[in-house]
Parts: sequence; structure tokens; C-alpha cells
Amino acid sequence: MKTLQKTILALAITFTTTYSFAQTAYEKAMLPKVQMIEMPKANPDDYTAQANDFARIGDKEKTLWQPYYYAALSIIKKGRELMQKNQVAQLDDVAKEAQNYIDKAEALSPNNAEIFLLKKMNHGLKMMVNPMERWQTEGQAAQQALAKAKELDPENPRISILEAEDLYYTPEQFGGSKSKGIELFKKALEQFKTYKIKSSVDPNWGQGEANYFISQAK
Repeated sequence: MKTLQKTILALAITFTTTYSFAQTAYEKAMLPKVQMIEMPKANPDDYTAQANDFARIGDKEKTLWQPYYYAALSIIKKGRELMQKNQVAQLDDVAKEAQNYIDKAEALSPNNAEIFLLKKMNHGLKMMVNPMERWQTEGQAAQQALAKAKELDPENPRISILEAEDLYYTPEQFGGSKSKGIELFKKALEQFKTYKIKSSVDPNWGQGEANYFISQAK
């Protein structure tokens, strides 16, 4: 009996060690890059390099959605920086590149709220090429993606972040409100206190942005 127990224990330790090693190898590749995802880059091309790093991990792992998610997010962040510099002519190409990664992530993890939030942001980039002309198409598609994310994961703080951005940046005559945006950033921070991610490499960004906007309002 003792021999059997020792054998089972040895097998359990071997399995746990092997699993932990495999998980750690993936996390070692991912975690440093994930932790840098909110850091501003020196120039837009740095976001492309970051996306390529994540994509290489995704191509190696083949079954995990997170690398392609972060590749898409990196390209979207590149687009947002170009938008701030008023280089909107490039946004269609940027959004097309991001969509390629979004599609790969969604194929591995359908009905994932985080991926619908990527879609929301990506439609927003395309809308900004010509807001007046594209609101009825890209603007509506962005809101539909946001609504789907809320249906799938209503307490996700990144939903509140994106809603806050919309209110903050939209002129008051079109329904925007900086003060209401700030309230949603505060809501997001409260949600972060209780929101649980499923793994150490799942999306957890947004607190830095919320804190920044709240500090600007003080």
C-alpha cells in the first residue's frame, strides 16, 4: 500500500513539475511583454515590433489566443498614436493589420469579451479616417461590438474604460461629457478591485489610463 502511495505521489509530482515547466516557459515569453503593454513607445514602429513578438509566440503555441490578442492590441495602440498625431490616412491599413490578429485570436477563443473590445477599438480607428461619413457603418459596428462584450462579461473594467473614453472625447453637443467620462473611469477602478483574470497573461490593462484621466480632472 505504501509503495502504491509513493508511486502515485511520484507520478503526481512528475506531472505537476512537467505542467509547471511548460506553463512557465510560455509565461516567461509572455509576461515581460504583457507587463509593458501600457508603456508608451518612442515611435509607432515600436508597436509593430511588439506585435511581431507576440505573433511569433502565437505561431509557436498555435492554440492560445492571448498572443494574437496582444499583437492586435499593439497595432491598435499604434493606430491610436497615429490618430493623435492626425495621421489618419494610415488608419485603414493599421486596422486591417489589427483585424488579421483579431481573427486569429477569435478563431481560438470565440465569444470572448476581450476580443469584442478589440473589435470595438478597431472599428473606432476606421471611423476616425472620416467620422462624419463612417459613423453609420464603423461607429455603429463599434457600439455593437461593445454591447456584445458587455453581454458576455458585464463587470469587465475595460468595458467601462472604453465607455469612459467615448464620453470624454465626444463633444457635449453630440452627447459627450468629460465629467461623466471621469465617473466611468472611477467605476473601472472599482471594478478592477474585484475582477479576476483567469491567468497571469490574460488582459488586465486599463488602470493606468483610468488613474491618468482622474488625476487630470483634479
